[in-house]
Amino acid sequence: MGCMIVAAAVQMEPVFGQPQHNLQTAVDLIEAGPPANLYVLPELFHCGYVFTSQEEAAALAEPVDGPTVSALQEVSAQRQCTIFAGFAERADQTIYNSSVLIDQGQVLGTYRKIHLFDKETLWFTPGSAPPPVYQTSSGRLGLMICFDWIFPETARSLMLNGAQILCHSANLVLQWCQKATVIRCVENHVFTVLANRIGTESRGGDTLTFTGASTIVDPKGQVQAAAPETEAAVISAQIDPALADDKTIGPSKINNLLHDRKPDLYFQP
Repeated sequence: MGCMIVAAAVQMEPVFGQPQHNLQTAVDLIEAGPPANLYVLPELFHCGYVFTSQEEAAALAEPVDGPTVSALQEVSAQRQCTIFAGFAERADQTIYNSSVLIDQGQVLGTYRKIHLFDKETLWFTPGSAPPPVYQTSSGRLGLMICFDWIFPETARSLMLNGAQILCHSANLVLQWCQKATVIRCVENHVFTVLANRIGTESRGGDTLTFTGASTIVDPKGQVQAAAPETEAAVISAQIDPALADDKTIGPSKINNLLHDRKPDLYFQP
């Protein structure tokens, strides 16, 4: 057994184009709930999702040292916790769909989403670096954003790089991810904290309804906590990240998810 932590997913309804309001909503939800070591917030939680132009995305994007991340640093420092939260990132003249990882007030890094979904491809530049794994006070965290889930290579690569907990910020509109999350946890023997948003956004002729149902799943595929589909909520579960280090499987513990792999026999592009 390792050190137990409390992991939490913050499910909320961002208001498009109102970052200060959305930041306060997230902080209020965090402060209203029981203390946690790790908080995962939705994708693009500070600005909303349905953009209508590149100019609009650029106007709402912030640098890593901008007001949203700085405010989250203060919360992280005050609560001595880890926060993973999605935001539109501006780096020079490039706009990314990113999430930032903050641990006890310090920015450890950002992950720029590599698998852009639908019209995100019109507003954002895809990331060019692999999804990272960071050692934090809450365990070894693997970072992913929304549509990354549909590519099993994402979760597998994070596991192979040592992730114990997959932190998954999302704005899900399809119906399958929450079920697929259970599979990703089983096939990689990891925890996942999936933070989705709720609500409907109608802008520029597009209407998207987000599926909520944020979830925390353990390495055996057991759902430890789940949020409703349509209500704001903070869900949490007490977990032992070290349980994800045991990759044995089966009654005799003969098989091992790592050692039994046959990469040389798998399809190579």
